[in-house]
Amino acid sequence: MTAVTHPAAVSFPALGTTASLLVADPGAMDAARHVLDAELAAIDVACSRFRPDSELSRVNAAGGAVFHVTALFAEALEVALHAADATGGVVDPTVGTAVTALGYDVTFAAVRPQDARPVRPAGPSPGWRAVQWDRAARRLRLPSGMALDLGATAKALAADRAARRAAEVAGCGVLVNLGGDLSVAGEAPPGGWRVAIADDHAAPGAAGQPTVSITEGGLATSGTTVRSWCRGGRRLHHIVDPATGDVPAPVWRTVSVAAVSCVAANTAGTEAVVLGEHALGRLRRAGLPARLVRVDGTVERVCGWPEDTAGGAR
Repeated sequence: MTAVTHPAAVSFPALGTTASLLVADPGAMDAARHVLDAELAAIDVACSRFRPDSELSRVNAAGGAVFHVTALFAEALEVALHAADATGGVVDPTVGTAVTALGYDVTFAAVRPQDARPVRPAGPSPGWRAVQWDRAARRLRLPSGMALDLGATAKALAADRAARRAAEVAGCGVLVNLGGDLSVAGEAPPGGWRVAIADDHAAPGAAGQPTVSITEGGLATSGTTVRSWCRGGRRLHHIVDPATGDVPAPVWRTVSVAAVSCVAANTAGTEAVVLGEHALGRLRRAGLPARLVRVDGTVERVCGWPEDTAGGAR
C-alpha cells in the first residue's frame, strides 16, 4: 500500500499582498519556495511603482529619454502591451498618471483610507500605441508626461513564471497564488487543486466560500472591494478606465476568470470590471469561464463556470 500524501502549503507577505505556494510533494517545498522567492524579488525590482530604484520608476522618470531595459522588464512590457492590444486598450499600461491622481501613489498599506480632499482624475490615458518600443534592441521611450503602471499584468506574469519554473525544479505539481492571481503547473493532485473564490483573498478560512477545481492554466479574481479608499466622499479603487482616467461605473464587485494562463485570466477579469454590463458578452465571445458578482451580491456565470459549491481551500 502506498501512503497518500497531501500537498504542502505556505503563505507569506509579498508584493504588497499575500503569496501562497502549494506543492503536491511536500518534500519539494524548499526547492519550489526558492524559485518563488527569486521570481518575486526579480519582478519587484523590475516593475514596482513604489520603490524609486525599480526599473519601472527609472523608466517613468526618464523624461522622454531612451531607456535600455532588462530582459525581464521587456517581457513584462510585452505582456502589458499585448493585453492592451487584445482588449482594445481597455487594459492599458499607460494609466500610471491616472492611478496616481486617484490617490494610489504609495503602497496600498500606506494609502489613507479616508481623505476629505477631492480627487481630480487625470483624464484619458495616452494609450499603449504611444509607447515607443524597439523589441529587438530592448529600447524604450515614453513620451514626456507618460507614466506606465504594469500592475494589471506584472503580478499575474510573476505567478505564471514562478509556477512553471518551480514545477520544473520541484518535479511535481505546483500552485502559486499572488493575491488572487493564481497559476498552476506540473501534475495536479488527484481531483485537481481546490480553490475557494472570495472577495478578499486574505480573508481567514474558506468555510462557506464557493470553490472550483483546476488542473492547468490560471485563474484570477479582479475586484473593487479590497484595494479601495475614499477621497472627497467618493469610493475609489485600483482599477482605472483608460478612456476616462477615473474608476469605472460600479457594476461588478468581483470577477473571477479561468484561462490558459494567469496573465490571460487577469487581463480578462480587469477588462470585465471596466466594461461593466458589456463584460458578459465579451467573456462569452472569448469562451472564458467566469463568475461575476454584482455590487448587490447577485452572481452571474458564463461559459460553463460551475454552480457554487463550498468546501475547498485557498
